[in-house]
Amino acid sequence: MPNTLIYHNPRCSKSRQTLQLLQDKGITPEIKEYLKNPPTAEELQQILDLLKIKARDLLRTKEAQYKEAGLDNPSLDDHAIIEVMIQYPKLIERPIVIHQGQARIGRPPEQVLELL
Repeated sequence: MPNTLIYHNPRCSKSRQTLQLLQDKGITPEIKEYLKNPPTAEELQQILDLLKIKARDLLRTKEAQYKEAGLDNPSLDDHAIIEVMIQYPKLIERPIVIHQGQARIGRPPEQVLELL
């Protein structure tokens, strides 16, 4: 895994701000445009482990696919939610920065500074 990785959506202002913040600190992260190349189930589980959260906590609940995929069902386990996130990567909260074995969600972007 690279020293710093950002799961990035260039159309998202928070994602762009987070990337700029890293670059301003002299960090050139590997950029993974997760909408074009969705993470695998293993990658998502690793991200969840690094963030110390459940899959449900990584969901964007205001996206149309959230309701369409039935993700508002509280009985769904992490495995089921991860499978839907792979199918609909737009549901993954963004941006996610992984740096030296730790991860943060860049909401707000300054939150990733905790990693540096």
